[in-house]
Amino acid sequence: MTVMTTFRELHNATTGFVMPNAWDAGSAVLLAEAGFPAIATTSAGIAFSLGKGDHTLPDGAPSVSRDQMFERVQQITEASGVPVNGDLEDGYGAEPEAVADTIRLTRGAGLAGGNIEDYDGRALYAEALSVERIAAAREAAGPGFVLTARTDGQLLQTPTVLADSIHRANLYREAGADCLYVPGVNDLDAIATLVKEIDGPLNVVIGLGSSSLTTHDLLAAGVTRISLGGSIARAALAFIRAAAQELQTEGTITFAANQVPQGELNALFARHASPGESGRA
Repeated sequence: MTVMTTFRELHNATTGFVMPNAWDAGSAVLLAEAGFPAIATTSAGIAFSLGKGDHTLPDGAPSVSRDQMFERVQQITEASGVPVNGDLEDGYGAEPEAVADTIRLTRGAGLAGGNIEDYDGRALYAEALSVERIAAAREAAGPGFVLTARTDGQLLQTPTVLADSIHRANLYREAGADCLYVPGVNDLDAIATLVKEIDGPLNVVIGLGSSSLTTHDLLAAGVTRISLGGSIARAALAFIRAAAQELQTEGTITFAANQVPQGELNALFARHASPGESGRA
Protein backbone atom coordinates (compact mmCIF):
# COMPACT_ATOMS: atom_id res chain seq x y z
CA MET A 1 0.00 0.00 0.00
CA THR A 2 1.48 3.36 -1.04
CA VAL A 3 1.49 6.54 1.01
CA MET A 4 -0.86 8.15 -1.52
CA THR A 5 -3.27 5.23 -1.31
CA THR A 6 -3.25 5.45 2.47
CA PHE A 7 -3.92 9.21 2.38
CA ARG A 8 -6.77 8.83 -0.10
CA GLU A 9 -8.31 6.09 2.02
CA LEU A 10 -8.32 8.41 5.03
CA HIS A 11 -10.51 10.79 3.05
CA ASN A 12 -12.84 8.03 1.91
CA ALA A 13 -13.37 6.58 5.40
CA THR A 14 -16.63 7.20 7.29
CA THR A 15 -14.70 8.49 10.30
CA GLY A 16 -12.67 11.68 10.05
CA PHE A 17 -9.09 12.29 11.09
CA VAL A 18 -6.89 14.99 12.62
CA MET A 19 -3.93 16.25 10.58
CA PRO A 20 -1.69 18.68 12.54
CA ASN A 21 0.80 20.92 10.77
CA ALA A 22 4.60 20.71 10.97
CA TRP A 23 7.11 23.38 9.99
CA ASP A 24 10.38 21.42 10.03
CA ALA A 25 11.68 17.85 10.23
CA GLY A 26 11.81 17.83 14.03
CA SER A 27 8.21 18.96 14.50
CA ALA A 28 7.14 16.46 11.82
CA VAL A 29 8.77 13.58 13.70
CA LEU A 30 7.15 14.57 17.00
CA LEU A 31 3.69 14.81 15.41
CA ALA A 32 4.06 11.51 13.57
CA GLU A 33 5.34 9.82 16.73
CA ALA A 34 2.20 11.01 18.56
CA GLY A 35 0.18 8.69 16.33
CA PHE A 36 -1.53 10.99 13.83
CA PRO A 37 -2.22 9.10 10.58
CA ALA A 38 -1.11 12.07 8.46
CA ILE A 39 0.41 15.50 8.94
CA ALA A 40 0.49 18.70 6.91
CA THR A 41 2.95 21.49 6.33
CA THR A 42 2.24 25.08 7.32
CA SER A 43 3.49 27.87 5.09
CA ALA A 44 3.15 30.34 7.96
CA GLY A 45 5.15 28.15 10.33
CA ILE A 46 7.86 27.59 7.75
CA ALA A 47 8.07 31.32 7.06
CA PHE A 48 8.38 32.09 10.78
CA SER A 49 11.10 29.45 11.20
CA LEU A 50 13.07 31.26 8.48
CA GLY A 51 12.64 34.60 10.24
CA LYS A 52 10.12 35.83 7.69
CA GLY A 53 6.52 36.99 7.87
CA ASP A 54 3.59 35.20 6.26
CA HIS A 55 2.37 37.03 3.14
CA THR A 56 4.03 40.29 4.16
CA LEU A 57 5.35 41.36 0.75
CA PRO A 58 3.74 44.52 -0.66
CA ASP A 59 1.71 42.60 -3.25
CA GLY A 60 0.52 40.03 -0.71
CA ALA A 61 2.68 37.30 -2.20
CA PRO A 62 4.42 34.68 -0.03
CA SER A 63 7.67 35.87 1.55
CA VAL A 64 9.19 32.40 1.14
CA SER A 65 10.00 31.38 -2.42
CA ARG A 66 8.66 28.19 -3.92
CA ASP A 67 12.17 26.69 -4.00
CA GLN A 68 12.71 27.49 -0.31
CA MET A 69 9.31 26.08 0.59
CA PHE A 70 9.81 22.84 -1.30
CA GLU A 71 13.25 22.33 0.22
CA ARG A 72 11.65 22.40 3.67
CA VAL A 73 8.65 20.32 2.52
CA GLN A 74 10.95 17.55 1.32
CA GLN A 75 12.75 17.53 4.67
CA ILE A 76 9.37 17.08 6.35
CA THR A 77 8.21 14.25 4.08
CA GLU A 78 11.51 12.39 4.43
CA ALA A 79 11.46 12.64 8.23
CA SER A 80 7.84 11.96 9.09
CA GLY A 81 7.10 8.44 7.83
CA VAL A 82 3.38 9.24 7.40
CA PRO A 83 1.48 10.85 4.51
CA VAL A 84 2.10 14.60 4.26
CA ASN A 85 -0.28 17.19 2.83
CA GLY A 86 1.41 20.31 1.48
CA ASP A 87 0.36 23.92 2.02
CA LEU A 88 0.95 25.05 -1.57
CA GLU A 89 -0.32 28.63 -1.20
CA ASP A 90 -2.08 29.76 -4.39
CA GLY A 91 0.12 27.49 -6.48
CA TYR A 92 2.79 30.22 -6.68
CA GLY A 93 1.19 31.98 -9.64
CA ALA A 94 -2.12 33.15 -10.97
CA GLU A 95 -2.19 31.26 -14.25
CA PRO A 96 -3.33 27.62 -14.40
CA GLU A 97 0.00 26.51 -15.86
CA ALA A 98 1.87 28.00 -12.89
CA VAL A 99 -0.36 25.99 -10.56
CA ALA A 100 0.25 22.85 -12.64
CA ASP A 101 4.02 23.40 -12.43
CA THR A 102 3.80 23.62 -8.64
CA ILE A 103 1.75 20.42 -8.46
CA ARG A 104 4.33 18.59 -10.59
CA LEU A 105 6.99 19.50 -8.03
CA THR A 106 5.05 17.70 -5.30
CA ARG A 107 5.99 14.32 -6.75
CA GLY A 108 9.68 14.84 -6.15
CA ALA A 109 8.98 16.32 -2.72
CA GLY A 110 7.11 13.20 -1.59
CA LEU A 111 3.76 14.84 -0.85
CA ALA A 112 0.63 12.69 -0.78
CA GLY A 113 -1.63 15.70 -1.28
CA GLY A 114 -1.77 19.47 -1.21
CA ASN A 115 -3.94 22.59 -0.93
CA ILE A 116 -4.43 25.19 -3.64
CA GLU A 117 -5.93 28.53 -2.53
CA ASP A 118 -8.13 30.85 -4.60
CA TYR A 119 -6.66 33.97 -2.95
CA ASP A 120 -3.59 35.89 -4.12
CA GLY A 121 -2.96 37.72 -0.84
CA ARG A 122 -5.16 40.66 -1.84
CA ALA A 123 -8.39 39.29 -3.28
CA LEU A 124 -10.07 36.11 -4.50
CA TYR A 125 -9.29 35.05 -8.04
CA ALA A 126 -12.21 35.38 -10.45
CA GLU A 127 -14.49 32.37 -10.25
CA ALA A 128 -13.86 31.11 -13.80
CA LEU A 129 -10.09 31.41 -13.42
CA SER A 130 -10.24 29.67 -10.04
CA VAL A 131 -12.01 26.70 -11.62
CA GLU A 132 -9.44 26.54 -14.42
CA ARG A 133 -6.65 26.56 -11.84
CA ILE A 134 -8.11 23.55 -9.99
CA ALA A 135 -8.69 21.68 -13.26
CA ALA A 136 -5.04 22.29 -14.24
CA ALA A 137 -3.90 21.08 -10.82
CA ARG A 138 -5.96 17.92 -11.15
CA GLU A 139 -4.53 17.10 -14.55
CA ALA A 140 -0.97 17.66 -13.35
CA ALA A 141 -1.45 15.70 -10.13
CA GLY A 142 -2.60 12.41 -11.60
CA PRO A 143 -5.05 10.03 -9.90
CA GLY A 144 -3.16 9.25 -6.68
CA PHE A 145 -2.57 12.75 -5.36
CA VAL A 146 -5.23 14.09 -2.96
CA LEU A 147 -6.00 17.59 -4.25
CA THR A 148 -7.59 20.04 -1.81
CA ALA A 149 -9.22 23.21 -3.11
CA ARG A 150 -9.31 26.04 -0.59
CA THR A 151 -11.60 29.06 -0.88
CA ASP A 152 -10.73 32.01 1.32
CA GLY A 153 -13.82 34.23 1.17
CA GLN A 154 -14.64 33.66 4.85
CA LEU A 155 -11.18 34.88 5.90
CA LEU A 156 -11.41 38.26 4.14
CA GLN A 157 -12.02 41.37 6.21
CA THR A 158 -15.32 41.78 4.38
CA PRO A 159 -16.28 38.11 4.20
CA THR A 160 -18.47 36.72 1.48
CA VAL A 161 -21.70 35.06 2.49
CA LEU A 162 -21.38 31.38 3.31
CA ALA A 163 -23.44 30.39 0.27
CA ASP A 164 -20.84 31.95 -2.04
CA SER A 165 -18.06 29.89 -0.47
CA ILE A 166 -20.19 26.75 -0.75
CA HIS A 167 -20.83 27.55 -4.42
CA ARG A 168 -17.12 27.93 -5.14
CA ALA A 169 -16.27 24.75 -3.23
CA ASN A 170 -18.74 22.72 -5.28
CA LEU A 171 -17.38 24.18 -8.53
CA TYR A 172 -13.89 23.12 -7.45
CA ARG A 173 -15.19 19.65 -6.64
CA GLU A 174 -16.58 19.38 -10.18
CA ALA A 175 -13.20 20.52 -11.52
CA GLY A 176 -11.45 17.61 -9.79
CA ALA A 177 -10.76 18.53 -6.15
CA ASP A 178 -10.82 15.60 -3.74
CA CYS A 179 -11.24 17.66 -0.58
CA LEU A 180 -12.69 21.14 0.04
CA TYR A 181 -11.48 23.71 2.54
CA VAL A 182 -13.27 26.86 3.76
CA PRO A 183 -11.09 28.45 6.48
CA GLY A 184 -12.49 31.13 8.75
CA VAL A 185 -15.69 29.35 9.83
CA ASN A 186 -15.71 28.80 13.62
CA ASP A 187 -19.42 28.30 14.31
CA LEU A 188 -20.48 24.67 14.65
CA ASP A 189 -23.88 25.26 13.01
CA ALA A 190 -22.19 26.91 10.02
CA ILE A 191 -19.72 24.04 9.78
CA ALA A 192 -22.62 21.57 9.82
CA THR A 193 -24.05 23.54 6.89
CA LEU A 194 -20.76 23.21 5.03
CA VAL A 195 -20.75 19.45 5.63
CA LYS A 196 -24.30 19.18 4.32
CA GLU A 197 -24.04 21.51 1.32
CA ILE A 198 -20.53 20.79 0.00
CA ASP A 199 -20.41 17.72 -2.23
CA GLY A 200 -17.19 16.20 -0.97
CA PRO A 201 -14.89 15.68 2.03
CA LEU A 202 -14.45 18.85 4.10
CA ASN A 203 -11.28 20.13 5.81
CA VAL A 204 -11.79 22.46 8.79
CA VAL A 205 -8.94 24.36 10.44
CA ILE A 206 -8.98 25.11 14.15
CA GLY A 207 -6.70 27.42 16.09
CA LEU A 208 -7.26 30.55 13.96
CA GLY A 209 -8.35 33.19 16.47
CA SER A 210 -10.54 32.36 19.44
CA SER A 211 -12.73 29.29 19.17
CA SER A 212 -14.03 26.74 21.63
CA LEU A 213 -14.43 24.06 18.95
CA THR A 214 -12.85 20.70 19.66
CA THR A 215 -11.82 17.95 17.30
CA HIS A 216 -14.55 15.79 18.86
CA ASP A 217 -17.18 18.42 17.99
CA LEU A 218 -16.04 18.60 14.39
CA LEU A 219 -15.76 14.87 13.80
CA ALA A 220 -19.25 14.40 15.26
CA ALA A 221 -20.51 17.06 12.82
CA GLY A 222 -19.21 15.02 9.88
CA VAL A 223 -15.98 16.86 9.11
CA THR A 224 -13.56 14.59 7.25
CA ARG A 225 -10.25 16.29 8.00
CA ILE A 226 -9.12 18.68 10.74
CA SER A 227 -5.96 20.75 10.41
CA LEU A 228 -4.36 23.39 12.63
CA GLY A 229 -2.55 25.69 10.23
CA GLY A 230 0.26 27.56 11.98
CA SER A 231 -1.25 27.22 15.46
CA ILE A 232 1.31 24.82 16.91
CA ALA A 233 4.18 26.80 15.37
CA ARG A 234 2.85 30.04 16.84
CA ALA A 235 2.39 28.37 20.22
CA ALA A 236 5.99 27.15 20.11
CA LEU A 237 7.20 30.67 19.35
CA ALA A 238 5.06 32.00 22.21
CA PHE A 239 6.86 29.56 24.52
CA ILE A 240 10.25 30.82 23.31
CA ARG A 241 9.22 34.42 23.94
CA ALA A 242 7.90 33.59 27.42
CA ALA A 243 11.10 31.70 28.25
CA ALA A 244 13.22 34.64 27.09
CA GLN A 245 11.17 37.09 29.15
CA GLU A 246 11.49 34.92 32.27
CA LEU A 247 15.23 34.64 31.81
CA GLN A 248 15.60 38.39 31.28
CA THR A 249 13.32 39.59 34.08
CA GLU A 250 13.50 36.88 36.75
CA GLY A 251 16.76 35.15 35.94
CA THR A 252 15.02 31.79 36.45
CA ILE A 253 14.56 28.84 34.11
CA THR A 254 11.31 27.26 35.25
CA PHE A 255 10.49 26.88 31.55
CA ALA A 256 13.12 24.12 31.38
CA ALA A 257 11.23 21.84 33.76
CA ASN A 258 9.14 20.26 30.99
CA GLN A 259 11.82 19.90 28.34
CA VAL A 260 12.15 16.59 26.52
CA PRO A 261 15.32 14.80 27.71
CA GLN A 262 18.18 14.86 25.21
CA GLY A 263 18.55 11.09 25.18
CA GLU A 264 14.87 10.67 24.38
CA LEU A 265 15.10 13.09 21.47
CA ASN A 266 18.26 11.43 20.18
CA ALA A 267 16.54 8.03 20.19
CA LEU A 268 13.38 9.42 18.59
CA PHE A 269 15.18 11.12 15.72
CA ALA A 270 17.44 8.12 15.19
CA ARG A 271 14.34 5.96 14.59
CA HIS A 272 13.14 8.38 11.93
CA ALA A 273 16.51 8.94 10.23
CA SER A 274 16.67 8.15 6.53
CA PRO A 275 18.39 4.83 5.65
CA GLY A 276 22.10 5.34 5.39
CA GLU A 277 21.96 8.80 6.94
CA SER A 278 25.12 9.70 8.77
CA GLY A 279 26.78 12.74 10.17
CA ARG A 280 30.17 11.63 8.80
CA ALA A 281 31.48 13.24 5.66
